[in-house]
Amino acid sequence: MDAFLIQGGQRLSGSIAVSGAKNSALPILAVSLMTDSACRFGNIPVLRDIQTQVKILNTLGVESHWTGHEITTKVKDSYNSTAPYELVKQMRAGVCVLGPLLAKRGEAIVSLPGGCVIGERPIDLHLRGLEALGAQITLDQGYISAKAPKGGLKGAEIYLGGKFGSSVLATDNVMCAAVLAKGTTIIECAACEPEVVDLARCLNSMGAKIEGAGSPRIVIHGVKRLRGCDYDVIPDRIEAATFLIAGAITRSPITVTGCKPDHLMAVLDVLRQMGIRVERKPTSLKIIPADTWKCADVVTLPHPSFPTDCQAQIMALMSIAQGTSTITERIYPERFMAAAELKRMGAKISVANGNAVIQGVDKIGGAEVMASDLRASAALVIAGLAANGETKITRVYHIDRGYERIEERLRKIGARIQRVADSDLPAPQAQAVST
Repeated sequence: MDAFLIQGGQRLSGSIAVSGAKNSALPILAVSLMTDSACRFGNIPVLRDIQTQVKILNTLGVESHWTGHEITTKVKDSYNSTAPYELVKQMRAGVCVLGPLLAKRGEAIVSLPGGCVIGERPIDLHLRGLEALGAQITLDQGYISAKAPKGGLKGAEIYLGGKFGSSVLATDNVMCAAVLAKGTTIIECAACEPEVVDLARCLNSMGAKIEGAGSPRIVIHGVKRLRGCDYDVIPDRIEAATFLIAGAITRSPITVTGCKPDHLMAVLDVLRQMGIRVERKPTSLKIIPADTWKCADVVTLPHPSFPTDCQAQIMALMSIAQGTSTITERIYPERFMAAAELKRMGAKISVANGNAVIQGVDKIGGAEVMASDLRASAALVIAGLAANGETKITRVYHIDRGYERIEERLRKIGARIQRVADSDLPAPQAQAVST
């Protein structure tokens, strides 16, 4: 099992480019199932989750060819409509084949999804939306079985709000199913994330008729069939935010290129509140280093508010801010897996009832820490870059799910980080930190 070894305290400099958005690429690849024609998808990040999605599609009869950051697909066999447990259990986004399969083949059998352990993430909104379109849903031995009625799916008015607000993957699944349904579907309380907009644009390029993506009300006029596509996914806004925070915490004038700044307004606003300036251009963002920064209060909510996927990273930055910061997690209240590991590095964090209180300290020190999920992994890398001494992060396979070759890219801008076999190294010595 691999680990990262980081020598902290290094200033970074230069530019780092953003990869394609994982959370766009996964559902967009799934629309391969909805057409008999070939598709080309560009700006696809080379990640474990993408590899898993391609394997899922292969089991569903999709032939794929992956070259660099481009994947071409074509359905060769439509007999199997079962997405198996051994693949879907590896990531939650595996469930996004449910809507496309149901729409095109009239049935879908998909394992209940897995992924990072960051709290309960029910799929009731997915099932509610598909049932509103006429699907018959049953749950049996860990699988979702969905069947369209004899006359096919029919458009409907659907409310997709849950106790934690809208759901991106539920919106994706219902939108895909509605594209090939008869009549008009209206989704109220739809997710507004840029990744939902990206999926809608891809579907529209294939002949779908979707209006309002990016707003809480999406209108889909059903069509009979979709053609192939030639489509590039958007840049990854979470990766862009991660690199910005890495620049901020190391007091480094790095430039994040190939991003969409308008996708990051909430993150940029929190950095501004903390006293960290960011120079904005149409497709890039540059950190203007600050020696110190202030505390802030953050509440995670669906887009366009502060994203839950940046919560752990901003916590790392808050750990060495002046004053006391708070984070209220409204999407996944149990998602504070990074807190305990940051405390091992000298951070002062208390967590209770979906809230974290972070009392800033002057410095944090290197330590041996363990990655528990994708974004907590990124937070530990960020903290390790700023810490005094050496940090060893184990179980980094989590970070490979969402960041392409992160250690290589960080080294190019001056970070002292290397990937090693976990068994090859002794634990680093704990570093004394002043509080």
